[in-house]
Amino acid sequence: MNSKNLLMMVEIAIFSAIGIILDKLTFSLWPQGGSISLVMVPIVIMAFRWGTVAGLVTGLLIGTMNAMFGGFILTPLQGFIDYFFAFTVVGLAGLLRPLVTRAQTASEKALYITIGTIIGGLIRYVAHATAGYVFFSEYAGDQNPLIYTIVYNGSYMVPAIILTAAIVSLLMTKAPKLLEPKKR
Repeated sequence: MNSKNLLMMVEIAIFSAIGIILDKLTFSLWPQGGSISLVMVPIVIMAFRWGTVAGLVTGLLIGTMNAMFGGFILTPLQGFIDYFFAFTVVGLAGLLRPLVTRAQTASEKALYITIGTIIGGLIRYVAHATAGYVFFSEYAGDQNPLIYTIVYNGSYMVPAIILTAAIVSLLMTKAPKLLEPKKR
């Protein structure tokens, strides 16, 4: 194994641990779950630093640890969607890494980072909304379950996506070395 791959794996482990800590420092909105946290920040940083695969692996590890350390799982499929899939797909932000690395200005980098973060965050949002619609529709009461889950999950996912995009864009434009894995 070369030192670059080893460094990437060590960073994935460290950023996954940071993600779990950030997920525990949350602003909870609803008693049934869902909170505004910065858990996506380390996933997105890894996606832009090392690429999509590193972002996906970081998200998978965070989702796995979330499920292990207090996840609310009704069925295996719901657990897969809400934890393993939802956090993994945030790493798709890295699909825009080539555009970020070729960007000429800080504002151009921030734009691509924001778009990538929105892509990963929105797919996570869709995953949570899908699980909510399929497995938690009884909480909707007399309301339309689809509208209920879109609003419910949007109430914490939209602010989390905005915060993540703002923080990662700021970090990576003010400290551009974060985008460059250490060369050995």
